[in-house]
Amino acid sequence: MENQKEQIKQQVLDAFRFRHATKLYDATKLISEEDFEYILEAGRLSPSSLGSEPWKFLVIQDPAMRDKLMPVCSGAVEKLRTASHFVILLARKNVRYDSEYMISQMKDVQQMPEAVIETVTGHYQSFQEMNHLLDNERTLSDWSSKQTYIALGNMLTAAALIGIDSTPMEGFNAAELEKLLAEEGLLGDGEFRPAVLAAFGYRKEEPRRPKTRRSLEEIVEWI
Repeated sequence: MENQKEQIKQQVLDAFRFRHATKLYDATKLISEEDFEYILEAGRLSPSSLGSEPWKFLVIQDPAMRDKLMPVCSGAVEKLRTASHFVILLARKNVRYDSEYMISQMKDVQQMPEAVIETVTGHYQSFQEMNHLLDNERTLSDWSSKQTYIALGNMLTAAALIGIDSTPMEGFNAAELEKLLAEEGLLGDGEFRPAVLAAFGYRKEEPRRPKTRRSLEEIVEWI
């Protein structure tokens, strides 16, 4: 058992050393449907504050749609051209404690009894008020966007564990991208806004230099 644990630890660390922000993908190499379903499942199973799951993953495979994205996603043009899979992680706007979505999340997904929902809703209200999340629409939306990065991180790691490359990106015009997605009918009834982008595929060339990071001693302080 101890040996198995050490093997798993080594596999995870090797995956982190393998992963890098891939600049250019090999457009001839595609991720299998089974492998990408596994990456999406890693995102779906990710934790979120209050169990809110305030995300949606748009997988953009249509070449015409990728072309439309290029003018508003300047930092992702080469990835849109060459990556096997391209994902826009959306953040749900209204995750207020008493919203229809949050009540449904408690009732239909977490299957809480009605009496428990009433109590938990009060706890959620206190949490959101204490953290000033109800100050305005933007503070609540920003809190929601933070949760998508948890899913993003797990998707990147899941991909690296099976030798698939990835690139997380914020290089887009938020207002223009949101407008485009809305016009395409991809934001529901205005419930979502784009939070972050991610490309997945296989690198066309190896990194020019080995991965560099600050030492553990520099970034960790034990109290």
